[in-house]
Amino acid sequence: MTANPYQQPYGHPGAYAPIPQPPQPPARPSKAAGWLHIVSVVTLGLMAGLFFAFDVSVMPGLAKTDDRTYVAAMQQFNAEIDGNGLFVLIFCGAIIAAGLAAVLEFRRGRKTIALWAGLAAVLYLIVLMLTMGVEIPLNNQLADLGDPAKIHDFSLVDKFKGSWESVNIVRTLLNTAALGCAAYAAKLHGRAEALLGIGR
Repeated sequence: MTANPYQQPYGHPGAYAPIPQPPQPPARPSKAAGWLHIVSVVTLGLMAGLFFAFDVSVMPGLAKTDDRTYVAAMQQFNAEIDGNGLFVLIFCGAIIAAGLAAVLEFRRGRKTIALWAGLAAVLYLIVLMLTMGVEIPLNNQLADLGDPAKIHDFSLVDKFKGSWESVNIVRTLLNTAALGCAAYAAKLHGRAEALLGIGR
């Protein structure tokens, strides 16, 4: 009996041999994401430290002074911060670095790392919203009082103290949580890159 020349070499009749796939190039380490994680952790850490310093030293110290001194000091603090380019760079750079790190990690398929970096960005975004929506308007109201030596009505100061200081504590907590998320994302990124190095 002559063998069927069209018979498949294996499998059930009608089965087809799998089409060989070209070898995939090995994934390369992501230097950009690594640097973004570092920048994110550093900038978020600096901002959390700034807010924390106001919570535990600046505001308690000012609370022991008279209202005129309190207004004069806060006006000077705010003027120095508003005019400081380095502060603006760190203040805005924190969310940019965390957000870009999340995007790059997501595009590389590292969804867990992207989630933690994205959470850091979201938490810090809330900090920015509190700053823009509550703290800065209060600072502007204090600045509008003018020369502290000429102020006679300090009723605004009590309102300022209660609102500004409470919101700043919330900013500290949120910013610290964002820092923790960013640090964990950086840790996971380091592990992923180390595994890539082993597999190469």
